[in-house]
Amino acid sequence: MAIFLAVILFAFSTTITPGPNNVMIMSSGVNYGIKASLGHLLGICLGFPFMVLLVGLGFGVVFEQYPNLHQLIKLIGVIYLVWLAWHIATAEPKRIEQGTSKPLSFMQAVLFQWVNGKAWVMASGAIAAFTTLDGVYWQEVVIITLAFLAVAFPCVGLWLIGGALLRRVLTKPVFQRVFNISMAIILILSVLPVISELWLYYFN
Repeated sequence: MAIFLAVILFAFSTTITPGPNNVMIMSSGVNYGIKASLGHLLGICLGFPFMVLLVGLGFGVVFEQYPNLHQLIKLIGVIYLVWLAWHIATAEPKRIEQGTSKPLSFMQAVLFQWVNGKAWVMASGAIAAFTTLDGVYWQEVVIITLAFLAVAFPCVGLWLIGGALLRRVLTKPVFQRVFNISMAIILILSVLPVISELWLYYFN
């Protein structure tokens, strides 16, 4: 029970803090509203715990054995995040209202976890910190997964609701444009450590 509470605190603190998922879901709330963003929300809240489960059950070992593959996935993730940042920055309220721009789908949000640098740090960090040599490993992995599942909806949902509330404030297109550009910049800033790591890996 004590371990579960510790995992819950870890999961809460890492899930509620700013990161690519939260920035994107907040932007989705501003641009599309809560109802249209539910697929995106579900994709994050179910996709990340599923990633934790797979990493804990050994999927992460594949990347330890093939580091080039892991670096390639990181590179794809950076490119995808930059594209998403551009997508957010250039989203215009009028285009959104006309239905020519759409939020991320459930499956896109699920797949995004695997190219999200913060998600990898959270998943691998939790597995490393809260599994023990003398415990039943698979049970501990399941407990960690359930902890992230428990905090995902309230934590990520809070960012979505915050975005939806901001939507009511950002009534003028110019304000919404400034918000979108600001979120895009924050998203790019969150990728800089990964870009630095990739630069050192390939060019140092």
